[in-house]
Amino acid sequence: MKRRLALWTVAALTVSCGPPAVRPASYADPEVSCPGGRTGWALEIVDQRVNHEGSDKMVAAIRDGIQKSFPGCRWTSAPSPGTDTISIEVHRFASRLDYDREGTNSWEAAVEWTVRATSSGGSTLTEFQANEELSRPNYRDSNNEKESLSEAYQKALERTAKGLRSLPAIGADRLPEGTPGFRAIAVGAAPKGANSRTAGGLQGTAGFASASTGVERKSQPRGES
Repeated sequence: MKRRLALWTVAALTVSCGPPAVRPASYADPEVSCPGGRTGWALEIVDQRVNHEGSDKMVAAIRDGIQKSFPGCRWTSAPSPGTDTISIEVHRFASRLDYDREGTNSWEAAVEWTVRATSSGGSTLTEFQANEELSRPNYRDSNNEKESLSEAYQKALERTAKGLRSLPAIGADRLPEGTPGFRAIAVGAAPKGANSRTAGGLQGTAGFASASTGVERKSQPRGES
């Protein structure tokens, strides 16, 4: 019993300063240097967790991973009117020491965020979730919190990069938004009458959405602090 209490004390001290720094990762594809055929995006990362401890290093890790996954983009850190924007709202980013009924312990990591890409005109181009959970045994002589969280982070980042790469290139020639029959014309689209992909097909990248696994998620509605 004393040993278990000691382990819980160590775990509490470990997580009290927020999540550990995760291992760097990126998932670049030479065929897609920037999502949607753009040359630049604003990248907004919002910490929606209830506990914001360690927020700066978490945001820095996500930003670094996204920017290095798309090295052909010019990135800005703050969205402004008339700017194409990718926003990432983080709901979970932590690993906790957990015990089962037999008294064995493991680290349970969870990384969950919502990705949304919007055009300069305010239209949503795609929206999907990256939700990764994993369990790691409490190995001796290993920083299990860092390793488990790093693995979950890397899987979420890879899913995000794949989702953003699925955005087709959108050309500049388009009818004013709100016009009946508005369509964004894909670069290199087939002649009229042939099959072509339009912005209408971008709503929700279902192939990359992840269903909730039932693990408790505690996050704040956007706009609250």
